[in-house]
Amino acid sequence: MSSPVAVHAVTATHHVRVPVTTVWASPESPRRVDAPIVADEPDAAAWLTALDAHSSDDESGDGRLGLHGRVESQVLAGEPVAVTATDASGAWSHVVAPWQLSPKDERGYPGWVPSAHLALAADTVVEAPAPKLGASASSQGDATHPAVAEARRHLGLPYLWSGVSPLGFDCSGLVLHTWRLLGVVVARDAYAQADFATPVELDAVQAGDLYFFARPGRRIHHVGIVVHPGRMVHASETGGVLVEEDLPADRVSTLVAAGRLPMP
Repeated sequence: MSSPVAVHAVTATHHVRVPVTTVWASPESPRRVDAPIVADEPDAAAWLTALDAHSSDDESGDGRLGLHGRVESQVLAGEPVAVTATDASGAWSHVVAPWQLSPKDERGYPGWVPSAHLALAADTVVEAPAPKLGASASSQGDATHPAVAEARRHLGLPYLWSGVSPLGFDCSGLVLHTWRLLGVVVARDAYAQADFATPVELDAVQAGDLYFFARPGRRIHHVGIVVHPGRMVHASETGGVLVEEDLPADRVSTLVAAGRLPMP
């Protein structure tokens, strides 16, 4: 694997003032159906209900699959961001989120959010991330691992592309959320999490490790939290929900690596 994502300091000029704001690829990315989540006072519940009214739509439609290519991540209440630009109207701000490591930008995960979702913060330097990077990469070795316990709390939750909160997770968003609760901020996307993690041999995985999946010739696209060898908890887009399961044949065929993230 390549070298871990670098850690940099960034001046956090703003913080998120709403419960959750979605990070978009561009100010033009939201569809009409996304109006509740980009409103000045976003209504995430109404947004998800609107998406689910189009549950049969493909990626070109108004359902959850239509978020592909439009949405990058989410940022939660109180999370620091640095504003790097605004659009001509000032209604949209391009930000980097230092608590979400990414090879896309050494300062943090980049994307566009409604300016109304941000509030000014004191100009303080936030280490990107704020994790305990000196912590040992360890595992408790059984299913009582805190990462497994936290992931299990959300079993059955519908999958949400780029989701990082209990409103809905994607696969790497579940990992980001879980380790953030443990006091460790990690990379945002599955392929970046694979680079950030300490490699573990597939026959040596323990509870709390991560399984990584990729198709031949492609970069890693999926991640799950190991319960015990051969079993994981993960946010499954193909299954539509967060699930715990033994690795099915299609997952076994694309399992390419395992890794261990730092623990506090």
